[in-house]
Formats: sequence, C-alpha cells, structure tokens
Amino acid sequence: MAAESSRQFWKRSAKLPGSIQPVYGAQHPPLDPRLTKNFIKEHSKGNALPLKNKKASSFHEFARNTSDAWDIGDDEDEDFSSSFQTLNSKVAKATAAQVLENHSKLRVKPERAQSALSEMPANCKVIKSSSEAQLSRSPEDACMRNALHKQQSLPLRPIIPLVARISDQNASGAPPMTVREKTRLEKFRQLLSSHNTDLDELRKCSWPGVPREVRPVTWRLLSGYLPANKERRKLTLQRKREEYFGFIEQYYDSRNEEHHQDTYRQIHIDIPRTNPLIPLFQQPLVQEIFERILFIWAIRHPASGYVQGINDLVTPFFVVFLSEHVEEDVENFDVTTLSQDVLRSIEADSFWCMSKLLDGIQDNYTFAQPGIQKKVKALEELVSRIDEQVHNHFRKYEVEYLQFAFRWMNNLLMRELPLRCTIRLWDTYQSEPEGFSHFHLYVCAAFLIKWRKEILDEEDFQGLLMLLQNLPTIHWGNEEIGLLLAEAYRLKYMFADAPNHYRR
Repeated sequence: MAAESSRQFWKRSAKLPGSIQPVYGAQHPPLDPRLTKNFIKEHSKGNALPLKNKKASSFHEFARNTSDAWDIGDDEDEDFSSSFQTLNSKVAKATAAQVLENHSKLRVKPERAQSALSEMPANCKVIKSSSEAQLSRSPEDACMRNALHKQQSLPLRPIIPLVARISDQNASGAPPMTVREKTRLEKFRQLLSSHNTDLDELRKCSWPGVPREVRPVTWRLLSGYLPANKERRKLTLQRKREEYFGFIEQYYDSRNEEHHQDTYRQIHIDIPRTNPLIPLFQQPLVQEIFERILFIWAIRHPASGYVQGINDLVTPFFVVFLSEHVEEDVENFDVTTLSQDVLRSIEADSFWCMSKLLDGIQDNYTFAQPGIQKKVKALEELVSRIDEQVHNHFRKYEVEYLQFAFRWMNNLLMRELPLRCTIRLWDTYQSEPEGFSHFHLYVCAAFLIKWRKEILDEEDFQGLLMLLQNLPTIHWGNEEIGLLLAEAYRLKYMFADAPNHYRR
C-alpha cells in the first residue's frame, strides 16, 4: 500500500527532485532555441511523443495536460530515450551543416566579397575546400590573410554581451557627456565640497541620476553611511572600516561551526550564481569578499539570517565603489591589481551600505517573508485600479501575482534588469523616502503595465508566466529607466496619498 501511494505521488509531482531548474531573466537570458525549435517542428509528427492538441488556457488545464508526464512504461521509456538520441544526432548534423556553410562563405576571396556588395557577378564561384582556396589565393591575398591571422592571435579582452555591460549606460545612443550633464556634474561637486552638504538638495539632484564621477560619495551620503559634515567623513570612514574588520576577526572563523554551517554553505553556493555573465564576479577574490560580507551580515541579523536573493543586493554597491578606483570597464577589471587597503575599503563600504538598505526592508527576509507578501498584495490591488483589463486577464488564466512578482520584490527587480539599469534605478531609490520599500511598489506597477500589450497577446497560463519571467529588457539603458521612474512617480502621486483609490 505504501509502495502504491509512493508511486502515485511521483505521478502527481511536477518536478523531478534534485533536478536543476534554469533561472532566466535580464541577467540570465535563455539560450537561443531557434535551431532546436525548428527541428522539433519539422519532425514532431515522426519522432516526438504524442502531445495533447488542446492548448492549456489556465493553470488547472496546464496541470491536467501534464499530469501523466511520469506515467510511462518500461517499453515506452526505451522508445522515449531512443527518440531523443535520434533528435540529438540530427540536431548535431544540422548544426554541423550550418557551421560548414558559414565557413564556406568566409572562404570567398575578399575582393569577390567586396564586389558582391555593389553587384552580383555573373559567374559566382564557390570554393568548396581549403585546398582549392590555397591554390586560388594570390600572393597579396596571402599576405593580408597572414597579417589578419597574427592580429586575431593577439590576446583580446573577452567580449561582454550587452546584458552584462555595466559601463554602457547610454544604450539608447545618447552622447557620453552633454553640456547639461557637465552642468549637473559641477553642481554635484559644489554640493559635495561644501562644509555641510545639503542632503535635501542632494536628493533632489540625484533623483534623475547621479553622474558616475561622484556616485560613490553620493551613495555613501544618501544611504546614511557618511555624515553631511565634510570634516567628520574621513574619521567616520576609518572608524566604520575598522569596525567591520573587527567583525571579521570576531565572527568569520565561526563559519565552520555546526550552528553556522548551513548559512555559510548556502552563501557559498549562491555566490558563483551572482551575475554569471560578468567576469568581474567570477574572480575568486571577489567571491571571497562577497562571502565575508554576507556571512557577517547574517550573523549580525539573526531574525532573518541569510536568505537567497540578498547576494544580488551586494553587487551594485561593490561596482559603484570599485569604479572610484578604476577608469576602464569595470566588468573586465582584475581586482588583484588593486592594493590591499583599497580592497578593504571597498569591502567595508559595500557591507555598511548594504546593511543600511536592508534595515529598511528586513521584513522581506524574516520568517515567511511577510514584507514581500504585503507588497505583492498591494501590487495586485494597485494594478486592479490602474489597468483592470490586465488584472482581469490574469484572473481569467489563473495567474497569481505571487508567481511572478515575488522575485520582483525579493531581488528589487535585479533579475529583470541589466546591472547598469539597476545602478541607475538605485540613484532614484536612494533619493526617495522609503525608496526601496514604498516607491519600489509603484516602480513594479509601472514595469508591469509597460508590457500590457504583450501580456494581453498571451492567451494561456504557460505563455503568460514565461513572458513575465523573461521580459526583454536586455537593451535597456538610462532613457528607458527614466521613463519607467517618471511613470512610477505619476502613479505614486495619484495613489500613495489616496489609498482608497486602489482598495476594493
């Protein structure tokens, strides 16, 4: 009887225990499935397993259509594995054919390729082999190819995909520094150099974005880590940095003790997953710094401890404070070239500023995460008033806000936006009162409504969830974030002081 109930349990289960589930988003984009998808479409009738014709239009229909996923006999299991072996071999052959075709195009002589741009030659000859290419190559062509080969063999910086670029903040094509931006930078420098910095004026100037040159000191001031009095800043930095490394000496060795092992193990697992496309965060020294920061924070905040998602919140502070000492692209920078004192200051400042941020949203990470539950409920009520059509569309296909908005609240949209956009977003969050908690709600609402057309075009549960978990923000820059923040401010102005507008 127990064996039969266990067998029924595995049939009902939607996931295979221990399997690795992919995490997608702006920082973890899915691979391009076009080749495999086309192949499956062409061969689905012959090789694929029979699928249900009816498209799942709700969560329950989706669950019913997949309920028999594990109900496969031994003979069927053999056919299942063999069909996928055939699929993989054919996909491999198709890929190999595509690669050969691409290489054959590259073997066409440069002068022939150049003339093809203006007009198509009458007798276009395709070189079919490398030996034929060698025979037909002219001496000038050979010299040029040798020079090109030498140039390509030189060590190059790794090509960073757009999603992982940190320094490319003007993705929409704006000039690097306009007259207006120079004027703003000068105003920031005047504010920061005054004897007592006017924090209200600094917040007002920072709302539309902080210039890169003054962002580190501005963030320290806006987070409350540095005092407004300029004369006290140096001593404060020295004292707080010494205090942090005092915590390291006192607590960090306890990471191997039995009651702290689970916390440290989870941190150790999560750190390599943090922004995996950016080489900076894959350096062992950077990962060690993150481990210390997160472990010390968890030890000093036992009410919540470490929760997955907090590891993402370190990265913007680390990048901003690192940029204070780096003129080149931060994403490629080798931190081992920095002095020990500089690395210690970056680590301590990142710890204290992250701590200040988490002090305002700690209920997001305590037991049962009540802060996130309340914010997701508030988002649902707000969207029902802002755009009732989108809200009813979710209800029609049984999409719960918690299924997609939990990550938005837990990671502060860091999984939905490139890191460069997160840094720009946090300029405004630190300028707003309760920016990371209260204002973030309206940013999430504006972010959701921005995709209303795409949402309404999806007409089943699975399609909606895939869209909401993989929103196309890879090419976003300052302009898109500015428009998002402006819409969020409009919503806050309309609803924040009139909560009855969005309560049922």
